[in-house]
Amino acid sequence: MDGALVREIGTKSLLAGGGALLLFWTINAVKLVIGARGINPLVQQFFNQIASGRIDGAYLLTTKAYRQHVNRQDFIKFLASLQLNRYRNLKSGRPRIEDNQIVLTLNLKSEDKKSELPIDFTFIKIDKNWRIDRITKVKK
Repeated sequence: MDGALVREIGTKSLLAGGGALLLFWTINAVKLVIGARGINPLVQQFFNQIASGRIDGAYLLTTKAYRQHVNRQDFIKFLASLQLNRYRNLKSGRPRIEDNQIVLTLNLKSEDKKSELPIDFTFIKIDKNWRIDRITKVKK
């Protein structure tokens, strides 16, 4: 009878632990989705600015800290090194929360889908608006 009691308590504990883990994951997922609202329009605006030749407009979508670290000329050189005109399709990865920032990997794909360029964007919220705090090319 003691073995049955231990088994019953163990099963209930396992179910309770699984339920708590599922609840924790769901709350964090909802928090991430709600907190990340506004990032996709910012990404779209960033690439639209670049596509239309308004590099200064794209540069101004970054944070003040980014602009202090990366001057305009270095920003232009970085964009030129990416050769963005080779890519037409954009696929967004799953956002990750790191400290008070959201890191999102964007995969740019060429028209023939043979070439892919992953770029990590780090976003930070400043006065209820998202801004780009870091842009790095992901090494394969």
